[in-house]
Amino acid sequence: MTQQERDANNGKMDSSNPSSISISTRMSAPSIMTSERDLKVQGRGLALVGVSIEQDAAYWEWHIETLIDDKDEDEDDFDAFTSLKFGVATKKNAKFYKAVESNEDGNNAEVEDGTALMKTISGLQDGDTIGVAVQQSDLPMVQFFLNGEPLNDLAINRFRGTVFPSVFLQDGFAVKGVFEEEIFREISPHLRFGPLIVARGII
Repeated sequence: MTQQERDANNGKMDSSNPSSISISTRMSAPSIMTSERDLKVQGRGLALVGVSIEQDAAYWEWHIETLIDDKDEDEDDFDAFTSLKFGVATKKNAKFYKAVESNEDGNNAEVEDGTALMKTISGLQDGDTIGVAVQQSDLPMVQFFLNGEPLNDLAINRFRGTVFPSVFLQDGFAVKGVFEEEIFREISPHLRFGPLIVARGII
């Protein structure tokens, strides 16, 4: 398909420029720090990629780059690492994070932290690879993989609406989002699961 043909389509897609994928500072928690150059993210809270999942099946990876060095210094902080989560999230904004911050004392049970479509993956080590596969046709599902091994018990069945790749971090971690097939460490679960395609808005 030529560029002109792509531009003629209403839902324009451009998979030739993965560098246009980045962590969205507008949709992520203010305590998140990012590097646009290599999609490295660290800090505390929810981070969303600024590209929605429009294709029927997509696969991407998160590479664990850094863990806290001395786990004995503060065992409580290390225990908090079990809340590191991966998956997808719906669109977020500053108003959402203000509501979350104001609810940190737990007074309003109706305020959620944005991780309803995410799962905790415990026992992570520096160098681990988290794979996430999302399918939207037939039975919408989010699947998870640790170093290529499926985590079937964590699969999320059925979700609605527009979603974005996301990660929920705790202090002490740095992860790198990988959306280029050439540098995936693992193989996607099926040929239909391709790398995330950037949707280009109609001009």
